[in-house]
Order: sequence, then C-alpha cells, then structure tokens
Amino acid sequence: PSSGAIRFNDTDLTALSDTERTLFRRHSIGIIFQSFNLIPTLTVAENILLPLELSGQVASEDRDRALQVLSEVGLESRADSFPDRLSGGEQQRVAIARAFARQPRILFADEPTGNLDTRTGERVIELLFELNDRIETTLVLVTHDQRLAERCQRCFNMSAGELREA
Repeated sequence: PSSGAIRFNDTDLTALSDTERTLFRRHSIGIIFQSFNLIPTLTVAENILLPLELSGQVASEDRDRALQVLSEVGLESRADSFPDRLSGGEQQRVAIARAFARQPRILFADEPTGNLDTRTGERVIELLFELNDRIETTLVLVTHDQRLAERCQRCFNMSAGELREA
C-alpha cells in the first residue's frame, strides 16, 4: 500500500521483511484459484502435499491430514491420478483439499465455481463452506454469484475502485 498498514491479528504485515512476509503467507494463507492451478506432472496426492513440503511440514501426521482432506472431498480413490484425468469439478475439489490441508488461518477463494457447471458448482460450494466451518478458517471469497455471496457472513462490493460493505 502507498500508506497505512495491513494487519492480520497482531501482525503488521507491512512491517515484515520480504522473507518474513513469504513465511507468513506460506504458513497462514491458503488460496483456491478459479483455474485450479494444479501441476500436471504431479499426481493428485502430490499436488496436495506440495504446499506442505514447501512449508517444511512433511511429518507423517501432515501427510495423513492431507490425505484425510482428500477423502473428505470424495477423491481418495483418485490420489494417484494426474489432473488431466479429472473432471473440472474433481480438479476444483483437489484445489480445495490442497488449500485446506495446511489448515490456513485465512483462505482466499477466487471465483471457486467460475469454471464449473451449476450443479457441480453447488456441490463444491457446500464442500467449501463445510470444510471452512470445521477447520475454522477465515474465508475471503471473491464472486460475481449473488446466491453465493448471500451465504457469507459479511459482504463487500467493489465498484468504481471503491470497496463498500453491502
């Protein structure tokens, strides 16, 4: 920012060094992209485990938790599959599992149903909110879908460069 501060709980992110901000993001933030962003040369399980490995969390309980989240999204049988063998809905569920496996304090979801048909999108949203409630992550959801926005606790609208509470 050009002025002010960005705070998350007691941490002033603008006061952190580049390395400290990187570590903060790595350990505290999860992201679900609209376009899934799965690595095509890695299996489903490897895609989910990669952020844990990058964070230095490769203990057996972390692997077990990652595979448990994969089971919770209904894809335990696809752990050894590659992303190109999955439907769009399955790929999005893998992306959700990857984001939640690290149990982030805050999770950003960018149009998580944007590439899905209506029925699959509704199932993905149910799963997203269910995992969010269970893990108690702060969810920041970006969407153009008014029905989805209405399910959120707080809503903001961005218009002409201004952010306003809805």
